[in-house]
Amino acid sequence: MPVQLRFITGLTSEEYVTRQAWLKASLPCCPLHPDGGCGFARHGTYQRVLPPGTHIPRWYCPPGHCTFSLLPDHLAARFPGTLPELEQVVVAVEQASGLEAAADRLRRDDISLPSAVRWTRRRVRLVHTLLALLVGVLPELLLGCAPTLEAFGTRLASQQVLVRLREIAQAHLHALPRPLGFGPPRQAGGERKRARQQHTGPDPPRLIG
Repeated sequence: MPVQLRFITGLTSEEYVTRQAWLKASLPCCPLHPDGGCGFARHGTYQRVLPPGTHIPRWYCPPGHCTFSLLPDHLAARFPGTLPELEQVVVAVEQASGLEAAADRLRRDDISLPSAVRWTRRRVRLVHTLLALLVGVLPELLLGCAPTLEAFGTRLASQQVLVRLREIAQAHLHALPRPLGFGPPRQAGGERKRARQQHTGPDPPRLIG
């Protein structure tokens, strides 16, 4: 059972913060006890550093000793920042002459090129691995599609591919990996870790200004 669930808002990151959309979030029943009786109740929010001012609503199940949170569609799961920001990095690499050239353009002046390359490569690998997995998960829609955001964008007729994929693959989010899905991370050897509570600490700093 994932501890994060999808929060459908239709909002950008700026709109989500400005409207304080987490205040209107609702989770009608406990994922562990859908028939009720467990004392399931709102349990405040936790804050993500990026985008600034973003709060994630959560609920607590006393018998399960477990909190559940609703992640808005624009945010990456278990990864800093938003899905559109992540997509921007990967598209820049796909359209550049090479990863190093793209990383050089994306980095801030106070970030070294080797650090920028590592930062960029991590994001590209994460997204391309996810896209390759989705071709197998959704063959009726994506069969024969190259695992790139450019190819997926053409197939889906969408300019925000990752946000669109979270909607299309909603039935599989419990098993899909970050930054799209809510499945637990893999341990060494390929085994899945047990779902854990949401980390409430700050996101690491990003390179893009």
